[in-house]
Amino acid sequence: MTLHATIDRVTDRIRERSQDSRSHYLRKIAKAAEDGPRRAHLSCGNQAHAYAAMDDKEDMATTRKPNIGIVTAYNDMLSAHQPYERYPDLIRRAGHAAGATVQVAGGVPAMCDGVTQGRAGMELSLFSRDVIALAAGVALSHDCFDAALYMGVCDKIVPGLVIGAATFGHVPAVFIPAGPMPSGLPNDEKSKIRQKFATGEVGRDELMAAEMASYHSPGTCTFYGTANSNQMLMEFMGLHLPGSSFVNPNTPLREALTVAGVERAAAITRLGNDYLPAGEVLDERAFVNGMVGLMATGGSTNLVMHLPAMARAAGVRLDIEDFHDISEAVPLMARVYPNGLADVNHFHAAGGIGYMIGQLLDAGLLHPDVKTINGTGLDGYTTEPKLDGARVRWEAGAKESLNDKILRPAHDPFAATGGLKQLEGNLGRGVIKVSAVAEERHVIEAKARVFSDQEQVKAAFKAGEFTEDTIVVVRFQGPRANGMPELHSLTPTLAVLQDRGLRVALVTDGRMSGASGKVPAAIHISPEASVGGPLARVRDGDMIRMDATMGTIDCLAEEFEDRRPAAFDPAPSSEGMGREMFAAFRAVAGPATEGAGVVV
Repeated sequence: MTLHATIDRVTDRIRERSQDSRSHYLRKIAKAAEDGPRRAHLSCGNQAHAYAAMDDKEDMATTRKPNIGIVTAYNDMLSAHQPYERYPDLIRRAGHAAGATVQVAGGVPAMCDGVTQGRAGMELSLFSRDVIALAAGVALSHDCFDAALYMGVCDKIVPGLVIGAATFGHVPAVFIPAGPMPSGLPNDEKSKIRQKFATGEVGRDELMAAEMASYHSPGTCTFYGTANSNQMLMEFMGLHLPGSSFVNPNTPLREALTVAGVERAAAITRLGNDYLPAGEVLDERAFVNGMVGLMATGGSTNLVMHLPAMARAAGVRLDIEDFHDISEAVPLMARVYPNGLADVNHFHAAGGIGYMIGQLLDAGLLHPDVKTINGTGLDGYTTEPKLDGARVRWEAGAKESLNDKILRPAHDPFAATGGLKQLEGNLGRGVIKVSAVAEERHVIEAKARVFSDQEQVKAAFKAGEFTEDTIVVVRFQGPRANGMPELHSLTPTLAVLQDRGLRVALVTDGRMSGASGKVPAAIHISPEASVGGPLARVRDGDMIRMDATMGTIDCLAEEFEDRRPAAFDPAPSSEGMGREMFAAFRAVAGPATEGAGVVV
């Protein structure tokens, strides 16, 4: 199938934009690889320190077995990462069976946005991505590893690990998922309870019971938020093994896929004939394929920031216009909560990623000839893993959707476009995700109510102050202000107002998660208000027009451009819960439109 003209054009635009940075990057990783296996150049004393605790230290010192390093985000506070507790022992056994040695190179932090939503800790969340990248770099700085296994699932964790893997792009990289928890209380039922709690119809006991019935076991949360969008991306970008993203934890197939990942890592080192450095996988075509997957599945808006940051680490320059143009060309093929009633387990059972990749390849919407850890070509990712005894074999995946209420073919999608729009006007540049928003709400024109944090919005709601159509402006939420926390806890409040018949929308220089849902939200507005961006000039009562159809966002006040911007007060978000330690990050963070990066 001929590559779709828009995909071809966007890829060429990215390639041209990235020419200098990508060329420099490829020279850098080639230089790092030119001396062969890096640990061969360690002194005897260096090696003795590195291998002292290993049972098979003699193998390390005297043979050419590949040494695989594990970079793990394990902790048992995150349900998604709890299964990783026993992975190192499994990986060591699998590595030894494959003729390799294995070491845990290091750990990286992994915070749970579900715990920190609406709390001060959420102001550390985005920057945890850069800390994870730094920690991965520390782990790999020992220069002992012929390949690396990256174990992480959620929100900032996978993007941070990818930044680390790209920075050490001469080292082959295999990403090892842990899988989603089994289905619990349906997400739409949980959402209804949250809205009833927001209006005082139910108490905290009933809310807690619903939350515990939804988040109930080891594994990723089952809605299609940032964590599961990450897992989809790793498959579309060729860093997972085919079909491995959404296999439940602690199952025989999950364990067999982990073993297969170890075997693949051992096979693609410089010591063999199939050397595959991570930096060659992470080219502009891989990132375009990732953006296509994001649009086709209706994935998390957080990835609109994370993908540019990940790409920059590999010398690739993305812009939000790339997301917009790809969204216009790619059909929405999946309905997974919050874009539908199904969860990721239902999506996987309906044919999942393998079916989608096959459909998108046939439609010319994916680059087929990319390098992946599975080999050259994306067609291998249309297959499905099955158990053959204790091992995995791959067979042809679904050719037809097994549930067309969840998963549709590319020629008969739920929507003709991916539902992500670029917005631009006198309020700056940002994005809006409309795949879950009713079409009659794609254009909102209403008076502004201006707030400096989400708690002020909730207080105004409880005081009954929202009685007319309103565009809620929450500013001073960008990376340079308070670290750009998610404002997901506003979703129940705004949804209640919308259900009462009001036309409401959110405009912010902050973030909303992949669970943002049915309320129109213009997010990541840049330049952010704290550096004098246009949101700092908005006043209560200004008419704002947000038009997702035309891609515009404007304040209609006549004297708007002449106003003095409101001053940002950093005091409320500068101390407590570790925020003082991140002052240096806030001072240098890039704009949201470029990934809000610190280390890239």
